Amino acid sequence: MSSSVFEEAKGQLDKALEHFRIDEESELRLRTPKSVLQVSIPVRMDDGSLKVFQGYRVRYNDLLGPTKGGIRYHPNVNVDEVQSLAFWMTFKCAVVGLPYGGAKGGVTVNPKELSLLEIERLSRGYMSAIADFIGPNVDVPAPDVYTNSMIMGWMVDEYSNITREHKPEIVTGKPIALGGSEGREEATGRGGFYAFEAMRSGLGLGGKPLTIAVQGFGNVGYHFARLAAEAGHRIVAVSDSKGAIYKKEGLDPVGVNKVKQEQRELKAAYCKGSVCEFVEHQQITNEELLELDVDVLVPSALEKVITSENADRIKAKCIVELANGPTTNDADVVFEKKGIPVIPDILANAGGVTVSYFEWVQNRTGYYWPEEEVNSKLKAIIDKAAAEVLDLGKEYKVPLRTAAYISALRRINEAVKAKGTLRNFSMRR
Repeated sequence: MSSSVFEEAKGQLDKALEHFRIDEESELRLRTPKSVLQVSIPVRMDDGSLKVFQGYRVRYNDLLGPTKGGIRYHPNVNVDEVQSLAFWMTFKCAVVGLPYGGAKGGVTVNPKELSLLEIERLSRGYMSAIADFIGPNVDVPAPDVYTNSMIMGWMVDEYSNITREHKPEIVTGKPIALGGSEGREEATGRGGFYAFEAMRSGLGLGGKPLTIAVQGFGNVGYHFARLAAEAGHRIVAVSDSKGAIYKKEGLDPVGVNKVKQEQRELKAAYCKGSVCEFVEHQQITNEELLELDVDVLVPSALEKVITSENADRIKAKCIVELANGPTTNDADVVFEKKGIPVIPDILANAGGVTVSYFEWVQNRTGYYWPEEEVNSKLKAIIDKAAAEVLDLGKEYKVPLRTAAYISALRRINEAVKAKGTLRNFSMRR
């Protein structure tokens, strides 16, 4: 991944600051991460050999509360990527009004090349390496790309072994049996669907079923597609890392996912089956999926898939960012000129961290909510944030991404001012 990811992220902040000024001290605090940890994780492999993996954890900003953010396992993980994701998490938590700051973690590894036992050793080793850096009132990890509830379960177990205390609130996204929350598995996709439904009328897309293409048919993309199809929209294309499938008449997301899951090699962890092997469809590339003539394009895989090189060929009437940072700043300029609204990642994929917050609250109180209550509370938070972003976009005459950053900046700026700034301390008595 290019070392420019963090600069791209800060460029989004710069654009918002052109329209909404904050205290100089607030801006200064948002320019650099609070703390960055890099660790080496030795893992004994199944063949007896030893490998050392690089791991990272960044706590970007804790002005609004303990930092919060996922852990990803991916070959492209590096400190720049993790720092950028922690930056986005800071604004994501603020835009939906959670009492959290932003953090992120990751390990540079291709988990598909490891056995399940090797993944467990790696996960426990990572938690052991970062245990002094995190805590229920300091920094709370969660799942991200290529990590899941099982891995979070190993991590909370390892942390409890280290501290000799039962601390389910140290990690969210856990299995239900270990203190996980109902509704967490589908929360990111569900939150994205709620944001899309709350905003589509205001974006001129209300009143009729829409055609939708989903780039990235993992957990997040699948649940968005499933909910959208249940609401009457037509899912015409989905993709994974091996390619994409397209059917003009519409695909059944549940059926596609069933085939994909049945073909996985490691049943309890990673799926190697491809949606490309599903029947009755046209095979296309991921790049072709992005450029389909659809109403809604949903990038839900990795960063920087929509750039200045392909933005002009995007035909969708609206983009819903379920991935973190899928659209570069240069592409945003193209979409602004073309009048294509982008529901930004810091709002569209905030459902995951919102239900992680619910899980943290439930763990700390020892009182657990039914799934209907979780979903109802999630919808209320997302609907409120979506309405605020739409209103700010109209008020400041800015794109939705800039409006979302303005919403987050208002909350962060108030927290800085509440602690005192130069204006307070330079006043004559």
